Amino acid sequence: MASLLPQLSDVLVVSVEVSDSVVAVHARTRSGVPAGCTGCGQLSAWCHSRYARRLSDVTLAGRPLLIDLSVRRLYCESATCPKVTFAEQVPGLTMRYQRRTPRLQGLVEDVGVMLAGRGGSRMLRILNIKLSRAAVLSQLMRVPLPALVAPRVLGVDDFALYGNTYGTILVDATTRLPLTLWEGRDAERLGRWLREHPGVEVACRDGSRTYRQGITAGAPDAVQVSDRFHLWQGLSRRVQDIASAHRGCLPTALPPISDTAPAPVEETVENTTEDTRAERHARRLFEAVQALTRAGRSHSSVARELGLNRRTVSKYVRARTWQEVVRRPPRKFSTLDAYLDYLQQRWDEGQHSAKILHEELQIKGYLGHYQRVKMAVAPLRRGLPIDEPRERPPSPREAARWITNHPHRRSPHINDRLPRLLDHCPELRTAHDLVRRFAAMLDNRDATSLPEWLDDLANSGLAPLIGLARALREDRAAVTQGITTPLQLRGQRRPHHRRQAAETDHGGTRQRPSPQTPRRPDRPPPAPLRRPADHLTKMISTYENLARADLVHHPVRVSGSPSGTPRSRQTAQTTRSEPLRSMVGGQASPSARLPAPN
Repeated sequence: MASLLPQLSDVLVVSVEVSDSVVAVHARTRSGVPAGCTGCGQLSAWCHSRYARRLSDVTLAGRPLLIDLSVRRLYCESATCPKVTFAEQVPGLTMRYQRRTPRLQGLVEDVGVMLAGRGGSRMLRILNIKLSRAAVLSQLMRVPLPALVAPRVLGVDDFALYGNTYGTILVDATTRLPLTLWEGRDAERLGRWLREHPGVEVACRDGSRTYRQGITAGAPDAVQVSDRFHLWQGLSRRVQDIASAHRGCLPTALPPISDTAPAPVEETVENTTEDTRAERHARRLFEAVQALTRAGRSHSSVARELGLNRRTVSKYVRARTWQEVVRRPPRKFSTLDAYLDYLQQRWDEGQHSAKILHEELQIKGYLGHYQRVKMAVAPLRRGLPIDEPRERPPSPREAARWITNHPHRRSPHINDRLPRLLDHCPELRTAHDLVRRFAAMLDNRDATSLPEWLDDLANSGLAPLIGLARALREDRAAVTQGITTPLQLRGQRRPHHRRQAAETDHGGTRQRPSPQTPRRPDRPPPAPLRRPADHLTKMISTYENLARADLVHHPVRVSGSPSGTPRSRQTAQTTRSEPLRSMVGGQASPSARLPAPN
């Protein structure tokens, strides 16, 4: 039993009880041995009383090990100490306010670092240690953060905490490890942090003027790099705005109904009338915002009066018509579409009862309601053809995704419809040409044609692109560095959801590889950890839980998420090991020497 309690000469083992489910050790501390006061540190052997502590230790032969330890409560003999009595602590066995031994605490900490809450709880159950995910996360929160070292390459970005509240995060762009975070986007605070941590040579950021001013004030000698992800995202959003402004041209992308029928004609905005509640709401809101702004009101005052966000007011002010801001409902698929040919056939055969037709469809596997069948055959009763499912025109988001996708990554469906759309709408054709030129600059990392491209952007006659050209010219040096260097805050992995494609996928010169040819990874595989309790991994897990539990006190929604869903449920669950591995092992370090801006 001495092996169970190593180097504990002040502990006397009284008895050991071994059963099939648990190993119980009864021990006590020796009397007459002085112990240090937890308040002042002075030794004292004046015993006040004894009480029992029940400790859990690592398993022994696969069985839980429980230690019933009788410890003393001693008087403190120092007259200046605020404590009258104190409980003695056994080094290596007990800790204040803990029911787990230091060895078990270390095991829980190591498992929590590697697998976080839910995964750590499952692993500990395999080791016959029953702890909840909350207990694992609570122990993980106690892991001290390593000493902060100013990085050579600093990444600055924002993220959404909750609602309209945003925070600022600083990341070491070389190791991809987070350094610190705070609520809000404040240039003064960023500049103060940079002055307190000198040594930053390169600062990678988005196009925010706030971060630009903060970096200039805090680290004037640092080279500022505009992030490639945000450059492409900003251009993609402008393309979507152009597609929204020319919503009437989008139906021309659809193929003709028949070989002889002409292509759909562009629907004029003036003759378009609202027929849904969303469209009526958009028109009323558009008229209200336009009326208040024409009266000289500021965007903030209009937002307060109408109960809107200031960005929403700005969007309605920039729009020329209410059709540009209306939201289209999502496309729905009907389970009856597969049975329309059968309905037409049975109707031609003389069966005009919707009830009988519904029963026949149920035999064929249709699970829909009778009312849907009745509505489907209603046009046939009036001598009209049955409502065949027709393809809807692309939404502005889909049209922007078609334009921003690389030609080699477009499906045959897109390659068939995009040329018709571009031939009909010169504005979208201009946007497409400018997007492809910018994508070529990013792929080749060549910014020599950037001035000419900015001039074409400003002379395009499209308001969203003119505003983008003005912003890029103000930050031209950082944009040049962003194009010519491989440094970026976010990985260039292909988006997991099609809605991300318009904002993240500018494509490369390589074609999509065949299934037999594995794709070359974007960065080297993650380096192996030095030990289970790797200090860098500790900082990642602790940082994530601090950001989700202690600092924000609200569900965290990570910026740029594909679906924008809250991460509150994932707080207590396993922090997926893949993001942790990518952050720990990512070695996408920038080039040693950055080219000078043009």
